Amino acid sequence: MSGELILIIEDEANIIQLDRLYLEREGFAVESAADGQAGLQAVDRLRPALVVLDVMLPVMDGLAVCQSLRAAQNPVPIILATARDEEVDRILGLELGADDYVTKPYNPRELVARGQAVLRRARPSGEDSQALGAALQCGDLSLNPERREVYVGNELVPLRTQEFAVLQVLMAHPGIVFDRERLLKLAWGFDFYGQTRTVDMHIAQLRKKLTGSRVKIETVPGVGYKLVS
Repeated sequence: MSGELILIIEDEANIIQLDRLYLEREGFAVESAADGQAGLQAVDRLRPALVVLDVMLPVMDGLAVCQSLRAAQNPVPIILATARDEEVDRILGLELGADDYVTKPYNPRELVARGQAVLRRARPSGEDSQALGAALQCGDLSLNPERREVYVGNELVPLRTQEFAVLQVLMAHPGIVFDRERLLKLAWGFDFYGQTRTVDMHIAQLRKKLTGSRVKIETVPGVGYKLVS
């Protein structure tokens, strides 16, 4: 993971400076852009391993940037930075394709930990690939962890990093009920401090993408989710 490039799209120089300090201390390379349009251009030019994207940006806001990247089929992992009281932005950001979020003001150590967790899922090393285990099959649904591919029958289903991770956990334990906290720990590899709404959003997106499958993700009221075929 050392040396991977992280692009910070943020218009507050003091936040960029602090985030850069902590990220570079962990061995990452860091570039920045001060508005949404410049950020989109920087993604195309620099091809970063991860984007840290503020919602409130001049010229083009962060949600529009996220939507534009996903519409262009750009799979770069995105961590969204939102104001503490703007839950609607966090929910919409996840729906538009963000992989994770932090709420301002955040501790830079939290950003580093979340970034490392997302990158481990997005680009596992050879050692990590072995840890992911064997290919999984459940009904007409198949998952190959080394190729990071999911099929419904013979049809490839494109999944984002965290959608893949959630589905992998559920497929490895069909019929077993997982509460949201456990899914967060297993699929994200990081303590989300009880921010379980992100699990619900990823489950909702998975259900949409797997509508053609006989395998379903069921809600167990008051508990969590399980995979059934």
